Amino acid sequence: MKDTGASDEEVVVIFGGRSEIGVELATHLAPGRPVVLTMRGGDGLDQQVSAIRAAGATAVHVKAFDADDLASHASVLAELTTEHGPIGTAVLAFGILGDQARAETDADHAVAIVHTDFVAQVSLLTQLASIMRAAGRGRIVVFSSVAGARVRRANYVYGSAKAGLDGFASGLADALRGTGVHLLIVRPGFVIGRMTEGMDPAPLSSTPQQVAAATAKALSAGRDRVWVPGLLRPVIFGMRLAPQFIWRRLPR
Repeated sequence: MKDTGASDEEVVVIFGGRSEIGVELATHLAPGRPVVLTMRGGDGLDQQVSAIRAAGATAVHVKAFDADDLASHASVLAELTTEHGPIGTAVLAFGILGDQARAETDADHAVAIVHTDFVAQVSLLTQLASIMRAAGRGRIVVFSSVAGARVRRANYVYGSAKAGLDGFASGLADALRGTGVHLLIVRPGFVIGRMTEGMDPAPLSSTPQQVAAATAKALSAGRDRVWVPGLLRPVIFGMRLAPQFIWRRLPR
């Protein structure tokens, strides 16, 4: 079903063009709109481009973007606007899971996870919000995680980055109220995909297709937050009450 929550003329930008969820979401948002996929290096997305074009995009472009290069964010956003017009919907789909065991002893690796999953997101979100606020319109999608709802010992580096991102995005969403800019926070549980390949799926797992479909529906409805699957919301509410000695033993 065609998304009806934004103008057809305004471009959809997926920051993280290799993301399975990001590309799936792009196919939902594509009909009648131009789409830009960004990625480090800006090459090698032929399959993703074809899928989005087949979904009905008026055009699909690929642009180089390194989320970890904070100094480049402003120029990339300026170039996107110059080349393709105002950004109607921005989807922040980049991120890394990292290696928890390595991060517990390798400070550089721990910082790299937090830099990509929190610091780089804060930089891009702040600049996108400023641009869209000045224009008086726009939509932003942020992918949080159930891992950030209450950080577990089993993946506390990734979980803490997501907790920080969720808190920042929640505050930003409130700050944007009344400006014409809408921010949607998506909180999926375990997603069965490339990032979690080789890991045992957790209860209430979902697929990139399911996360993208729920996100598109929530975005079109103007919702502020969505849990995927929806049953996670009451489950997490209960799990927040679990004693710490039990919580620290839970798997990722």
